[in-house]
Amino acid sequence: MEERLQKVIARAGIASRRKAEELIASGRVAVNGQTVTELGSKADPARDHIRVDGKLLPARERPVYVLVNKPKGYVSTVSDPEGRPTVMSLLAGIKVRVYPVGRLDYASEGLLLLTNDGQLAQQLMKASSHVPKTYLVKISGQPTEQALLRLRTGVSIEVGQGRRMTIRPAKMRLIRKAANPWYEITLIEGRNRQIRRMFEQVGHHVEKIKRVRYGPIQLDIAPGRHRQLTLEEVIRLKGAVRAEKLSA
Repeated sequence: MEERLQKVIARAGIASRRKAEELIASGRVAVNGQTVTELGSKADPARDHIRVDGKLLPARERPVYVLVNKPKGYVSTVSDPEGRPTVMSLLAGIKVRVYPVGRLDYASEGLLLLTNDGQLAQQLMKASSHVPKTYLVKISGQPTEQALLRLRTGVSIEVGQGRRMTIRPAKMRLIRKAANPWYEITLIEGRNRQIRRMFEQVGHHVEKIKRVRYGPIQLDIAPGRHRQLTLEEVIRLKGAVRAEKLSA
């Protein structure tokens, strides 16, 4: 996408926008080998070769948005000091450097987003973003009605540095009745190990967690596989962030 040349130079960290305008006007900027002095000139940073004082500006990477179905036994980080496998090893064919949006526990599985769009990732990872995330959760033993009521009305968990916070799921429903039942749980906050801690507070161990939805994005691929989001999905995901900001 073409943008004003001074904006492209400023974003590359070469100079402020005002200083970039001075560089252009003084004939120190060239686009595809041609000196440019007109301040209204535009260029595509992903396609054009832009030089300032003869030095080439690095091309801006195309935004990439990837959905991974993380299996159990992988960490949701770029690297791991303990040598455990990371989700990055599942991204065969993705040539651009991307980073996980938030995380899933080592023992958890399901939908994980990765991107090089730092602004969107930051917006999604804020606990205040309130973009809903839906999980399938298997627990050991059958909780009593009193325990379920506590979960639905809010339980207190530690959130770091000795602080505690009362949290509750946005939605919670039984989807498979059994000795060790399955629940579908939707959260709008992103606290570390939130689901496990919630059930621990009412005396139940979580056996499995699988994230199946993140905002408007639905998990639809096999474990260990990945795919890029469609343009429509990216638009809907960004729209979900904007909608939650407006409603906050």
